[in-house]
This record gives sequence, structure tokens and C-alpha cells, in this order.
Amino acid sequence: MEILACRGVRKIYGAGAGQVTALDGISLTVEQGEFVAVVGASGSGKSTLLHILGGVDKPTEGTVTVDGTELSHLTPTQAAIFRRRKVGLIYQFYNLIPTLSVRKNILMPLTLDKKKPNQEYFDRIVNALGLSDKLEALPGQLSGGQQQRAAIARSLIYRPALLLADEPTGNLDQKNSKEVLDMLKLSNRNLNQTILLITHDERAALEADRIITLEDGRIIGDERRR
Repeated sequence: MEILACRGVRKIYGAGAGQVTALDGISLTVEQGEFVAVVGASGSGKSTLLHILGGVDKPTEGTVTVDGTELSHLTPTQAAIFRRRKVGLIYQFYNLIPTLSVRKNILMPLTLDKKKPNQEYFDRIVNALGLSDKLEALPGQLSGGQQQRAAIARSLIYRPALLLADEPTGNLDQKNSKEVLDMLKLSNRNLNQTILLITHDERAALEADRIITLEDGRIIGDERRR
């Protein structure tokens, strides 16, 4: 089942002599349950692509469809709600609310919609991510790897159609980086979670089933490894 379809996407910033083409005709599809890494040098368009796939930004041309919804048709408010419910976003910096417990941070997407969590699913996530004994702690009391795991749990709580991870290990040491990548693989295998990982780290990319390479806003490689 196709979860993500990106057709002829271009993103242009500025005008005239200062015009920059960040993405230049990107087309790709991702099936449910795939673990895909997008790699490329700085300035290749990786983060721009992630923002467009997540509905944070809109393309200048082309279409993006996630789980049957064409994102360009959404108003800013609709796009924000869609992201919360259908797209899990993980960033290099964890974006946890420092004054809230780990439990409340994880449940925040549901809280914003005034929804009660499925306790069995919540327990499954926090146990899998090794957070069951950290739920009442504040983010500042956790290691970097634990904070990133809490961010992953928050991104998974709504059972999103697509999980987008933007350099999730970029702020971590080697041990914590491996830990976080293991958690992403676990969610991919055990929860059939579709993941698109943006990274410049070759070791991280090699954990994925498929590697897409960007250069100057274009796809120059698409390798299926498994």
C-alpha cells in the first residue's frame, strides 16, 4: 500500500538573481512499512524535502500525497492537524516541553485533540523504548538518548501513517546514536511503522531498507538494500 507519493516537486526560494532552486523535480513513492533513508551533502535539499513531505512547507510546483490526502489542498490549520494525526516528526533537537513530565510530553498530540490514549498501545511503546521507569521524570533529568527516545514515543503515539526523522542522531554520541537507530528499527519491524530518515550519517543510512540520494535538489540514486 502506497503511503507517500511525491510527484514533480520543485521548491524555489527568492526571485531574479537571488533565486535558489532547492528541489528540482522530485518524484518518489514510499510503501507502507518501508524504512527509507534520504542522504546527501549539506545543501542537497534533504531538509527542504522533509518539510514539504510533512506539510510544514508547500512546493512551488508538484504534489505530495500522504495516506490519500493531497497536502497542497490543506489550509494552514488543516495542515497542522494533519501533521499531528498522520505524520510523526522527529528532529535533531528533541523539542520536548521542559516543564512537563515524559508521560505528558509523549501524550501531548492526543491531549491537544482531547483524546484518551489506548493504554495497551502506550505501554507497548514506552516498554519497547525503555522509558517505563522515566515517565514521571522531566526531560532535563534524562540523557540525550533518553530524550530522543521520548521524542520518538511522542511521534508514535497517534499511530502516524508516516514517521519523518530529520537527523535524529545528529546531536548524540555514538552509543546513544545506535540506541536511537535501534529504536527506529524496532518501531519499523514491530509496529510496521513507515519511516523516512533524513541523514548525512552513512552508518545511520545503512540501517534502512532503501537509500535515496539527493544532489542539488535532484534524486541521483535510489537503492533498495533488502
